[in-house]
Amino acid sequence: MQYDIEITESAFDPWQRLVTYQQQTMQGRTDYGATAVFVGTMRDFNEGDSVTSMTLEHYPAMTQKQLSQIVVESFSRWDIQNALIVHRVGNILPAEPIVLVAVWSAHRAEAFDACRYLMEDLKHKAPFWKKEQLIEGTNRWVEKNT
Repeated sequence: MQYDIEITESAFDPWQRLVTYQQQTMQGRTDYGATAVFVGTMRDFNEGDSVTSMTLEHYPAMTQKQLSQIVVESFSRWDIQNALIVHRVGNILPAEPIVLVAVWSAHRAEAFDACRYLMEDLKHKAPFWKKEQLIEGTNRWVEKNT
């Protein structure tokens, strides 16, 4: 079981991060035939309002533990070989990537299913709190979030 979870306050290029990680961890392997990838990006609207930025907060030890549990569970459900989660925290602007989830496996069905599971469980279980800054200058916590 091989995986990496990275929480970062810095902006990141998900495609470059994916290439770098794959080169580092899958070098010389010829037993994978599928890589499924999801990239989540901040949009400039929510609940009918224009959003200028978002602050994403978390409790580091709790977040790392929960994400690790989600990844370990995915390995027990699907025949996957590797997984990567990169998640942004701090101040985020529209069009900036927030999350990268990638899964490697021998076959596409496992890669697709595990990638979707990781993203959905992350969204519903990982302890991240979002505060949006609206165009009129007010702030609000995003409800229906973990």
